[in-house]
Amino acid sequence: MSATYEKVSSNKAKLSFTVPAEQFEAAMQKAYLKNRGKINVPGFRRGKAPRKLIETMYGESVFYDDAFQLIFPDLYDEAVKENNLQVVDQPEVDVQEIGEGKDLVFSCEVFVRPDVTLGDYKGLTVEKGRVSVTEKDVKEELSRMVDRNARIEQDRKKVARQIDVEGALENGDTVKLNYMGTVDGVAFEGGTAENQTLTLGSGQFIPGFEEQMVGMNIGEEKDLNVTFPEKYHSEELAGKNAVFHVKVLSATRTELPKLDDDFAADASEYNTFAEYKDSIVKELNDRAAKNNEIAVENALVEKAVENASMDIPQAMINEQTNYLLREMQMRMAYQGLKMEDYLKYTGQTIQQLADMYKGEAEHRVKVELTLDAIRKAESIEPTDEDVAKQIAEQAERMGQSVEDFEKTLTDEQRGYLRDTAAIQKVVDLMKQDCTVEEKKEEAAEEKAADAE
Repeated sequence: MSATYEKVSSNKAKLSFTVPAEQFEAAMQKAYLKNRGKINVPGFRRGKAPRKLIETMYGESVFYDDAFQLIFPDLYDEAVKENNLQVVDQPEVDVQEIGEGKDLVFSCEVFVRPDVTLGDYKGLTVEKGRVSVTEKDVKEELSRMVDRNARIEQDRKKVARQIDVEGALENGDTVKLNYMGTVDGVAFEGGTAENQTLTLGSGQFIPGFEEQMVGMNIGEEKDLNVTFPEKYHSEELAGKNAVFHVKVLSATRTELPKLDDDFAADASEYNTFAEYKDSIVKELNDRAAKNNEIAVENALVEKAVENASMDIPQAMINEQTNYLLREMQMRMAYQGLKMEDYLKYTGQTIQQLADMYKGEAEHRVKVELTLDAIRKAESIEPTDEDVAKQIAEQAERMGQSVEDFEKTLTDEQRGYLRDTAAIQKVVDLMKQDCTVEEKKEEAAEEKAADAE
């Protein structure tokens, strides 16, 4: 057997094969022995008819396909390995010559990982956001207080107590109520309930329902006029005007503690609110620094991708799209939702969903190919220490000891962590001589704040 390799384009290769006649004849005989029991020939018991007779009755080519399939896989795999091809799709086979007593001559074209022409990836200039979170930020700039407030509010709720509502209902109150809904004066299925619990402002009920309950008092009864959404799970009710007669039975309200030393002692490990607040500021500083580091890395990668050129086979994009769909399906399954139900609720097809992901899929492939090309250009390989660091970080994320986590790793997973370590070294290389500038709009904001 002889095989030749030809590069057709940056993402396509052609393999040509010549199989000696005697080798193809051996495959033909194997195909005959494999299939003779399936072929009915008058005058012969099944499986006993001579090969020549079968070929005379059904044509010489009757065993061609099976003989070819017996030969092709090993020849193809060997050629791919010898030429170090990274195939990304099924081969397109073209048979030029086949027949009894003849050499088998065929070729196949395959899509491979494309060549990447790298542009600039060193000495790049990128922007970063502001890193520091100061006391002034915490006190004066509402936009910088969002995270801090959210954290504090979370802790306040942990030590909050529930009190009975005596006056008018407010958003956030948890209400126990009876209700009966009617459309054109007729009650409908699912529109009546007793001792129902509802948190006002949660959006649990249809628009207008909760809003009209604000201001009601305990024991009060009221008719609420609402309209069902045009897209509602019940077609009989979609877009219909309805009246809900409600009665407020009881209500509770969350009473949050004051932001003082007592609160800090109850909600945290600190004795004073000042200490607690300082810990939040430090946490935010650390988080901001980490986020900015990640943002810089992502910006460098994006610029390197923009500067590179490549011709990506559609098969690679399709594969990545399917991966994203599987990820989505797993997330939904974790939430107890099936893909078919999601498609039904959203009125989408799986193809429409795939089309939505194709842009992201293509970008992911570009990033992967660009970073891999830089890795090869710079001859970057991770050390054992680099891999050990990746393993330790992953173990921490999984809440396991390094020893226990390593016991669960497959060879494939180890290979993935090794590649991850290599890519991180690529990014570290790009960071070495890059220029990081502060975002202009944020710098202007700081100057304005200082002037005040």
